[in-house]
Amino acid sequence: MHGTHGLANQDAGKTALDKRLEDVGWGLFLLLTGGILLVPDRQVPQGTWLIGAGIVLLGLNAVRYLKGIRMSMFTTILGLLAFAGGLGEFYGVELPLFALLLILLGASIILKPRFGR
Repeated sequence: MHGTHGLANQDAGKTALDKRLEDVGWGLFLLLTGGILLVPDRQVPQGTWLIGAGIVLLGLNAVRYLKGIRMSMFTTILGLLAFAGGLGEFYGVELPLFALLLILLGASIILKPRFGR
């Protein structure tokens, strides 16, 4: 009785978990944004929001990976850029984020056949 029906249940379970993880990610993103907006600007270090957003996106994809769910290349790239941009702002270094985004997106398109399903 383990045939394809068991795989369908597994896929449905992963789909439901992925949806829940996405909901939690959005919830964390909104909590982060609202919390930062409540604090006066002068008390929030530059780059805090980008660092937090990057951590949420990268964390979401790390949990997906650990649970055997396909990670999102797009949100992983956005998470890396947000985190790097936030660290750059925090340390006063201006990073060419748009150029980096284009490079990462181009590389992901080229490498997708190698690492995709």
